[in-house]
Amino acid sequence: MPDAPEPTEQDPDDADEDALRAADGRVPGRRGRATRQRLLDQTAEMLGSSTFRDLKVVDIARAAGTSPATFYQYFPEVESAILVLAEEMAAEIPALCDLIYAGPWKGKGAYATSEALVQGLMDFWERNRAVLRVVDLATEEGDHRFRKIRARLLTPLTQALADSIRAQSGAAKPGDVDPMATAGVLVAMLANVAAHRYGFEFWGIRTDDTLRAMTRIVYSAMTGQKPPAA
Repeated sequence: MPDAPEPTEQDPDDADEDALRAADGRVPGRRGRATRQRLLDQTAEMLGSSTFRDLKVVDIARAAGTSPATFYQYFPEVESAILVLAEEMAAEIPALCDLIYAGPWKGKGAYATSEALVQGLMDFWERNRAVLRVVDLATEEGDHRFRKIRARLLTPLTQALADSIRAQSGAAKPGDVDPMATAGVLVAMLANVAAHRYGFEFWGIRTDDTLRAMTRIVYSAMTGQKPPAA
């Protein structure tokens, strides 16, 4: 039997009620938010062990200890729940942008910044690998909702790197390379290597060596200088 509808409970501390609004337009109360979060957590967990196409509402609801009818109170379909997870994931990107803007991108500190950025993006991909896999697949299939999420992930990073390249007015970087082009190539490289990390390991490439190679490429592209010796 479906769970009984829960009364609406407004909480003045909620920063964004629209993000929590149920499919029927109501803003859920504390119990409802707990149920919604349980469904999201279960969706994320099952994405780690099931293919996106095999994920069914009935399985998510059962694993979360509730009913499909309750799932539909909050999400029209599985994709909508995954979109919420992707939105939450995108909220992590500003911290990486802050790292880029804070630098430094000159002197010895530039290598440490490059290293921190590479490690930060690899860690981000590892935490969100299951959701990112769906974002990439749905984007390739032309789903504009997931395409927007992917843009929210990659565009700010690209812009932050391009801005930082432009700020290196005194750096010995090539003058005929467009900052946005360089930044775009760097972000594409970082994202794709992070996504294929385990493929590298399968071929015997140690993760430490992959991180070092990426760091040196980022350093050279951002500063126009040869990376420091190991």
